Amino acid sequence: MKIVQIGTGGWGKNHIRILSQLGVLTAVCDTDSQRSKEYGEKYSVNHYESLDDLLISEEFDGALVITPTSTHIEIAIKLLEAKKHVFVEKPMTYKSEDGQKLVRLAEKNKVILTCGYIERFNPVVSLVKNYVKEKKFGELIMLEFHRENRMPLHIKDVGIIYDTAVHDIDTANWLFDDTPYVVFARAGKIKHEHEDFASVMLGYKNDRIAIISSNWITPKKVRTFSAVCTDAVITSDFISQQVKIEKKEETEIPRNEKQEPLLLEIQNFLGVIEGKNELVVKSHEAVNVTRIAEAALLSSQKGIPIYLDLK
Repeated sequence: MKIVQIGTGGWGKNHIRILSQLGVLTAVCDTDSQRSKEYGEKYSVNHYESLDDLLISEEFDGALVITPTSTHIEIAIKLLEAKKHVFVEKPMTYKSEDGQKLVRLAEKNKVILTCGYIERFNPVVSLVKNYVKEKKFGELIMLEFHRENRMPLHIKDVGIIYDTAVHDIDTANWLFDDTPYVVFARAGKIKHEHEDFASVMLGYKNDRIAIISSNWITPKKVRTFSAVCTDAVITSDFISQQVKIEKKEETEIPRNEKQEPLLLEIQNFLGVIEGKNELVVKSHEAVNVTRIAEAALLSSQKGIPIYLDLK
């Protein structure tokens, strides 16, 4: 299998490392000629500054698009039109209507389209997902997420809702196996052009709730979530991958093998191309996350709840 990567900055260098480690990296492309050359030489693969040149010169099966959000739509359209399988880093597009265009194009050309909602591959999320599915600690009724850190230097075209809160929006949908019907959010900006702190509340049917708190102000990196079930509270740390289960009479700390979520995510994409496994993050689910993020921004601007009808 041959995979190319578009975009080599910030987070993208990790994808390149894993593609090379898996033996499938065949070329890199970046409009920054210095970076493109640097990674091409580092991993002994062809390097390009233009996607058009890459499409003309390279034979490949799929592509990873790890570029600024505003560029995703144009790049992904070119790749899908060339009938290549495409993995787009989150969020899939800035506008949900653009995401829907990509979904239709992928279906038309019978190729795979997925999005980088990496926390689905985090062992702590997988563990909680299994607990919820089995109803081991009763019904899941509430989720609470905290994601705090200084702003990543490579993020310039979106605020914290699109860059950070989308992870937790997707995780909430995944754990509830549902989409919210109402969104209420408050957000503001202190140091940045876009919003750099936000609280988002998602309302699901049967009175289930997800509360998402994100900011780029706190100096310490925090990435945690709690799953409140009828018989226990499960607290998890995305970074340390530690889980604590607090029941009425006792506290349990299950043993959980630490794994690299990005490796598992990329392996899932490659496995689907080879027909070995099912796609974990479906393209229409990624579009729904963007719709919810749009609603959160609108809610924060208008100060009112936004009601949704998501399929």
